[in-house]
Amino acid sequence: MVARPNAALAQIHTQIMWNRLVAVVEEQAQTMLRTAFSTSVREAGDLSAGVFDRHGRMLAQAVTGTPGHVNSMANGVKYFLGVFPIASMKPGDHYITNDPWLTSGHLHDITVVTPSFYRGEAVGLFANTIHVVDIGGLGMGPDGRQVFEEGLSIPIMQLAREGRMSEDLLRLVRANVREPLQVEGDIYACAACNDEGSRRLIEMMDEFEITNLDRLGDTILEASREATLARIRALPKGTYRNSMTMDGYDKPLTLNAALTISDAGIHVDFDGTSPASGYGINVVLNYCIAYTAFGVKCLVAPEVPNNAGSLEPITVSAPEGCVLNAKRPWPVAARHTVGQMLPDVVFGCLHQVIGGGVPAEGASSLWNPQIFGGGSLVDEVEEGTDANTLPEFSTVIFHCGGAGARPQKDGLSATSFPSGVRTIPVEATESIAPVVFHRREFRESSGGAGKQRGGLGQVIEIGGAGSTPVALLCNFERVRNPARGRNGGRAGAGGTVTLRSGRPIRPKGRQTVPPRDAIQLGLPGGGGFGDPRQRDPKLVRDDVLDGLITADEARSDYGVAIDARGEIDLAETARLRSA
Repeated sequence: MVARPNAALAQIHTQIMWNRLVAVVEEQAQTMLRTAFSTSVREAGDLSAGVFDRHGRMLAQAVTGTPGHVNSMANGVKYFLGVFPIASMKPGDHYITNDPWLTSGHLHDITVVTPSFYRGEAVGLFANTIHVVDIGGLGMGPDGRQVFEEGLSIPIMQLAREGRMSEDLLRLVRANVREPLQVEGDIYACAACNDEGSRRLIEMMDEFEITNLDRLGDTILEASREATLARIRALPKGTYRNSMTMDGYDKPLTLNAALTISDAGIHVDFDGTSPASGYGINVVLNYCIAYTAFGVKCLVAPEVPNNAGSLEPITVSAPEGCVLNAKRPWPVAARHTVGQMLPDVVFGCLHQVIGGGVPAEGASSLWNPQIFGGGSLVDEVEEGTDANTLPEFSTVIFHCGGAGARPQKDGLSATSFPSGVRTIPVEATESIAPVVFHRREFRESSGGAGKQRGGLGQVIEIGGAGSTPVALLCNFERVRNPARGRNGGRAGAGGTVTLRSGRPIRPKGRQTVPPRDAIQLGLPGGGGFGDPRQRDPKLVRDDVLDGLITADEARSDYGVAIDARGEIDLAETARLRSA
């Protein structure tokens, strides 16, 4: 059936407005990047931004941002409306919370929601979530035994009333964090970016001569829902299972998943997953849903815009009290350690369904220690040093290992997946804190062997500047349980954590790097995909010449002989591969 000219024109007009709405929220996010005080937002992009209709349904998200923030926020705005109905909101109001169970899973993430008004009527909401460098308490580490130890908790409340910021709230925040200027500056940036989104939305509504977002929003959500369902209905129906073993804090954890495909959508059930940990690596259900849905969408409907409509057909359940559905007041500060593994778990289910396969497992979980300094924060001070003279500081660094190999391409090295945050440049960290990066380079031989090689991790060596000791809150995963290969591909290298002095150090929990020492991190690599003996010998040679693998590994893992000149020994390679 051919659409009538007027109908076709209306569809084009709707698509233009939809694209414009995406541009509005991207400008909202860019405002955050340019006004934030902390490196975690400004340099790493650890944020999300989106626009919602009057019912709290996400219509569009910024491309800039992380799935853990975006998809948690998509489910979290309704909680704000439950406390402050939209009819009670006024121009200039802003609302705030960092409640882990209502938004993105730990106290370090602050969410701000702001109503947008057009000609005196509330037409929608803008929301953003950011990771603040510090929120008090023990810091962003897994050592806490209850959420009360992990920092300042802000219930859903007003941040600003008709344009006047709540000075009482800001005083409370400043009194409870180690970096008051950075945290308060970030909160102001949250309000500013929502205001900018609202300003641009009003310009858009004037330009397109619409008085509300109701019709456009309904069209966006329905089209996205139906597009996602069409992709799901093209898959074989049934239930597909996968499990993963993780290092955990004091004992291994098991993540079990059963993914069921039906005409109504995809449901992922985590029954059989390990109970919640006594330490802060637990995940709240909202964050579990966020990364599980992201894993499904990556493979099933990646081209469908991410909004409430496309997320609706993807549902998730996890038993109360398991590590993926921890209840208050269980500790959750390092929830990303477990939560960022969920796309790999989902991929293992969908590998049984999708022709050609899906990527192998990757390092996945960020290695992002929070670093403290100051006489009261470290355990070891060089003899003769007055602890009171040591600089007080708190910062966080974001680094990542290798991604899993893809069915047709090698895995990406030192690339953040699934979180999507950027690595904070060494110079940015050294400029704001008395720390020194002694080394940062690709970790040779860390990518799993395969027809497609897994992505490489990296080696990082960091310590205090001069005689400054530092304390680190470590959240390092995949040390004892490396990323698994797929379709005959080999596992990536497990992570390593040592001190340059040789003194033992644990991969999780609070650690101290003594003066003039350094922590050496070997970040894990991604798993390989396919039989390594089927890899193109020229690619193997290039990997040797680039220092990504050794000539001995080329021979033993890939069956490729490289001579002293760096050339392929064709006869010996043929013999090795036929053996």
